[in-house]
Amino acid sequence: MTAFIIRRLLYMFPIVLGVLLVTFTLFTLIGGDISQQIAGKNADAETIAEIRHEYGLDKPLFWSWDSQFVNHFKKALFFDFGRAMDRERISSKILRGIVPSLMLTVPMFIGVIISAVSLALIIAYVRGTIWDVSAVVICVAGMSIPYLSFIIFGQYFFAYKLDWFPIIYLPEEPMIKSVGLPILIGILASLGGELRFYRTIMLDEMRNDYVRTAFAKGLSTTRVLFKHVLKNAMIPIITNVVLTIPHLILGSFLLERFFGIPGLGYLMIEAIGARDFFVINAMTFIFSLLIVIFTLLADICYAFVDPRISLK
Repeated sequence: MTAFIIRRLLYMFPIVLGVLLVTFTLFTLIGGDISQQIAGKNADAETIAEIRHEYGLDKPLFWSWDSQFVNHFKKALFFDFGRAMDRERISSKILRGIVPSLMLTVPMFIGVIISAVSLALIIAYVRGTIWDVSAVVICVAGMSIPYLSFIIFGQYFFAYKLDWFPIIYLPEEPMIKSVGLPILIGILASLGGELRFYRTIMLDEMRNDYVRTAFAKGLSTTRVLFKHVLKNAMIPIITNVVLTIPHLILGSFLLERFFGIPGLGYLMIEAIGARDFFVINAMTFIFSLLIVIFTLLADICYAFVDPRISLK
């Protein structure tokens, strides 16, 4: 396994370099010189020159150790993304937004996984019944409703009408109360698609011979479902779960935006609205790096849950 991990880590370098090349092309070559935008419409030539020097926009694009291309790589590899258009360090913005994003997305993520997997096992067991059909109809209906509709309904009904939660994020309120409503909305909005996905997995396992054999031996339904079926369905579950984890760092864009939660999703939307390519570039690089890392973790987890898989 050690050789496999080392080999995969080496494979990460060309992938990361490719991402950096794409982001440099998009945000520097195509995006162009944005010093005028940073300085303002009425800025004089001296102010623009100072800004270009501060952000390194006056350096050559290529073919120099101190070029914009090389500096783009060096800053990303050392996680020193420089300053945003408002002159604040991007690393400070990111560190400040991680905690609010995780406070929202970790409970939402855990709630969706536990609810979807448990309900999928039960629905797969009663397949073909009215309960199964009803669950599929509800899931399809939930998937068909726009995410924004869940947010608007939750803010209107639970926050405005019932006054159970604040309409927007309030730092002075208890944390469970401030993020409770967006967590609930996130679980309900995501449950339909996740439940259908896991239901399909569980149905494939329920049709296998070992399930009929287990029931024929007199094993309880709970033991068969949660010990045998769930264990043999872990490969696709791990794939879905591990590759969803990077999204925890970025948070939920719409939820953070509409509830005013100062997380990374809110930061990303603000950067897009302000055309702050420096922040967008940093967030794109971090997100791609997380996907590469957690893809490797998914492969390692396969070997632990399935003895037939050997990592060499």
